[in-house]
Amino acid sequence: MSRMITYFTDVSSRFGVKPKEAERFIKFLVVGGIGFIVDFGIFNLLLDPANALVMPGTWFFNLLAGFGFSEYFITHLGPTIAASISFVAAVCSNFLWNRYWTYPDSRSRSRRRQFTMFFIVSVVGVFIRIPIVFFMTPIFRSLVENVSALQAYSTRLADNLSLAVAVLVVLFWNFFANRYWTYNDVE
Repeated sequence: MSRMITYFTDVSSRFGVKPKEAERFIKFLVVGGIGFIVDFGIFNLLLDPANALVMPGTWFFNLLAGFGFSEYFITHLGPTIAASISFVAAVCSNFLWNRYWTYPDSRSRSRRRQFTMFFIVSVVGVFIRIPIVFFMTPIFRSLVENVSALQAYSTRLADNLSLAVAVLVVLFWNFFANRYWTYNDVE
């Protein structure tokens, strides 16, 4: 791991990036990888129960339908619900790893205040993420359903693809917002 970080910092310095910032970015990516595993693991554990929750005839479906939401909207909420819960778990994991490994020199703020800042950045990230998951899921479902070899896995694969797109987009928001706000006390 340290060889990879050294190589990346050497290459980055040729483009004017400070070696310490390049090292932090690599560590942030590793932490993000751990968060990705937490996120996708919990997402997949919750996907079936969340989809069952929004099926026509369930109390939750009837509740939302009573508020005037369309059947299409309600039945596509399963992945969004699972993604929201898995997101919170990944945020907690990422905060701990980033505070103690990526930014160990960031101690001028209390853990509570820093977590609050980290969580605010992450909540903005979830507001970026949820619409991506919601709108990409039906697109990926229709694309994957047309591949006969994937039909048995089409829904789950499509749901995971939509989450992957959202995670990739939010990665950059999280890094820069956390670096320049949550961890701005680090040189």
